[in-house]
Amino acid sequence: MDRILVTGCAGFIGSSLTDRLLAAGHSVVGIDSFEDYYARADKERNLVGALDDERFTLVEQDLVEADLARLVDGVSCVYHLAAQAGVRASWGSSFDVYARNNVLATQRLLEASRAAGVPKLVYASSSSVYGDQDELPLREDMTPRPRSPYGVTKLAGEHLCLLYQANYGLDTVALRFFTVYGPRQRPDMAFNRFIRAIVADEEIAVYGDGSQTRDFTFIDDIVDGLVRAPRAPAGAVMNLGGGNRVTLMDTLSTLGEILGRTPRLRFQPVEAGDVRDTWADVTAAETLIDYRPTTGLADGLARECEWMARGA
Repeated sequence: MDRILVTGCAGFIGSSLTDRLLAAGHSVVGIDSFEDYYARADKERNLVGALDDERFTLVEQDLVEADLARLVDGVSCVYHLAAQAGVRASWGSSFDVYARNNVLATQRLLEASRAAGVPKLVYASSSSVYGDQDELPLREDMTPRPRSPYGVTKLAGEHLCLLYQANYGLDTVALRFFTVYGPRQRPDMAFNRFIRAIVADEEIAVYGDGSQTRDFTFIDDIVDGLVRAPRAPAGAVMNLGGGNRVTLMDTLSTLGEILGRTPRLRFQPVEAGDVRDTWADVTAAETLIDYRPTTGLADGLARECEWMARGA
């Protein structure tokens, strides 16, 4: 089977993809710098299964400093999931970290992949590149209008991929993820925070009036899209959404029903960088890679609640 490189292999999405690739019989080289954006113990727990598999190799290094030529040598595909996450944290002096980890790291990986003749590179982008648009659902042919420095860096990564594809023939595919949730979700992400707050009977900060909407995508559906992504033609840019566009208030109500408690809410002003609505048009992914999300929001939230109840 193939030898595959996964960057950000210890993260929420990266570890889930790594497990799927190993289960399919591939060998996986995973690289992760274990940034202190959240607890290292959480990331180590994500890799427990992979580390028991002899076909998995963990490299603990920073992409900006690592010997990438060695890492990409002989791989059939690179999944570039490593990134500095977080819209609200990307302002001010923190932007240095985002520029380094999201832009410079991506450029170095593309350069190494080009030199090594890597057959395919799949780049994890974000719905944050869209910002606020005049119509919904969001389509790949819309002009991006990111509203946060984070969104700017993810769009820069997309542009770098297209540059290396157009100038050097490096076969790249960019996937725009829409609000991914499920088991292994980062502790700073909304559903993880909401679940902990509801269980502890603590207030949940709601930024805005709660009528803003999101297209939520369960982790298994995202991994399905990632596994299928190498089928797409060079230069493709595709949305991966869940078809679950709902308001924040309805989402909190669903969580309350699952957990048997009424969420306590504290309304706050909208924060800089937050977009009003997201909703993915996944026609391109359906056409190019037969992507079809199957997990509804209530079922997905129930699975995340069960995961957290087990002491995640």
